Amino acid sequence: MEMTRENTKQSKMVALGLLAVLLFLKCYSFFLFPSAYSQPGLFREAAAETGLHFHHFTGSTGEFFMPEIIGAGAALFDYDNDGDLDVYLIQGTMLDEKKQPGEAKFPPHKDWKPGNRLFRNELIPSGKLRFTDLTEKAGADRIGYGMGAATGDYDNDGDLDLYLTNFGSNVLYRNNGNGTFTDVTREAGVDDQRWSSSAAFFDYDRDGDLDLFVCNYIDFTIKGNKRCFAPTGEPDYCSPASYRPVPDRLFRNEGAGRFIDVTNGSGISSAFGPGLGVTCADFNQDGWIDVYIANDGAANLLWINKGDGTFEESGLISGAAYGMDGVARAGMGVSAGDFDNDGDEDILVTNLTKEGSTLYRNNGKGQFDDATIEFNLAQASFLSTGFGVSWFDYDNDGWLDLFMANGAVTLLPTLRGQPYPFHQRNQLFHNEGAGGKIGFREVTSTAGPALQLSEVSRGAASGDIDNDGDVDILVTNNNGPVRLLLNQASTRAHWVQVKLMGVKDNSAGIGARVVVIRKNAKPLWDRVHTDGSYLNASDVRAHFGLGRDATVEAIGVIWPNGAKEIWSSIKIDSLNTLRQGTGKSWLLN
Repeated sequence: MEMTRENTKQSKMVALGLLAVLLFLKCYSFFLFPSAYSQPGLFREAAAETGLHFHHFTGSTGEFFMPEIIGAGAALFDYDNDGDLDVYLIQGTMLDEKKQPGEAKFPPHKDWKPGNRLFRNELIPSGKLRFTDLTEKAGADRIGYGMGAATGDYDNDGDLDLYLTNFGSNVLYRNNGNGTFTDVTREAGVDDQRWSSSAAFFDYDRDGDLDLFVCNYIDFTIKGNKRCFAPTGEPDYCSPASYRPVPDRLFRNEGAGRFIDVTNGSGISSAFGPGLGVTCADFNQDGWIDVYIANDGAANLLWINKGDGTFEESGLISGAAYGMDGVARAGMGVSAGDFDNDGDEDILVTNLTKEGSTLYRNNGKGQFDDATIEFNLAQASFLSTGFGVSWFDYDNDGWLDLFMANGAVTLLPTLRGQPYPFHQRNQLFHNEGAGGKIGFREVTSTAGPALQLSEVSRGAASGDIDNDGDVDILVTNNNGPVRLLLNQASTRAHWVQVKLMGVKDNSAGIGARVVVIRKNAKPLWDRVHTDGSYLNASDVRAHFGLGRDATVEAIGVIWPNGAKEIWSSIKIDSLNTLRQGTGKSWLLN
């Protein structure tokens, strides 16, 4: 008995000793690595707490109409010009006109309001991130089967306008500058009654106003709906191969609020596929904006701007049409950006499950090679169906990271029996360039609870929503709630933001290239744009992470019309507004 007590006493002493050691190590590691204990996650989901109440409605009745599974997107833009980003969310409706919303397979929530919704950000002047639904007051309560949004100041009056794509007629909302919008689709001449997906404003002819590119998908109709099945025999959504693709559209801005359709004359109608994603950039650096289209199950298209009002399709010859195996992927979303900091724009296309996303590396002359495997993205993205995608520097270390919004379009065998068997986790990848390494490292599992959600995500719009100097992500979910992912990376890295004000060019400087010139470091390039991702419009402000070194010598701008200016008085960790014509003339080497 005495031996037992002694052994018990010794065991307790050993346990207490081990506990003391563990506590010491924990405290010691806290002082060595405080960020590991202080950070709740790289991102925090804050939609509900900030008043961003929205749930996407598919209108599904069990007929498996394809538009149900494709949408929907959003716009992240400062519609009231008060200095913070507002949110416009795209909504679905019933596709079966004989049925009411309550008869849908997934009926709308009790607080559901039909139609798209506009939320004003109250950060300025209140100082608190909070959203207010002002849809009806703004006259932006479009009801239809919505897909996506594009933003740009097409009439150069100083505020961003809104173009909406739909399964059915599209809509152009002119921003009246007083918090309201007017539907000017008919007088502007930019409608398309087919199934449109992504759209983009850009100045392809360098005349100072924004033109419009509209992606179209397939010739699906409700009456012509086909029955498709999963390999196991269950009813399922069809692939786009079951229908014919329809041509994209190019509208040239003629001024005075009017566009004309130049699809045929520009050459854009000479090739087309089931278009889902679009991004516009000067890929071959000849001074003219080109257009890249992600097609679903067909060769991707690269329209090279010839500078004479016409385009030449160069996807195959440029190496950006297929993957390295020469097979067409199911392209969904697309983003262009300089991920390797070599001064040109590379392309990332998200694809179907068991295809993996594709990274096309630009050689600076508009020629691409498939670098997906080299940069560690092939295996990590292989089991995901990607849609929205954003290049953005979430930790401000000077290298573009990557966010992918994922969600299947056909039944996932592992989710068989679930009410909506299409959900997947989104993904976050860290660019290892700052550490001198080549490739991306997936950090989804350590990014916090916000990145552990498994939903049917579609859009991913990026921008500094809370104006705190880092880039946040707005995620839209098919048949699910909107998600607001606030950046909580909490690094000590510096940053600089740039907002352009065009005078001879479009008012927001969309299409301009901006460069941050640093001492003893590579310059950082970005393009002023709102396009890319999938069915989304993002923050028009250019954001640059600077790392720990805040030495910036100057910021240069190549305006859409080719003029070059440079500014040397730059505020670090601040937004810098640069007005065309106020900088010094710049002779770019």
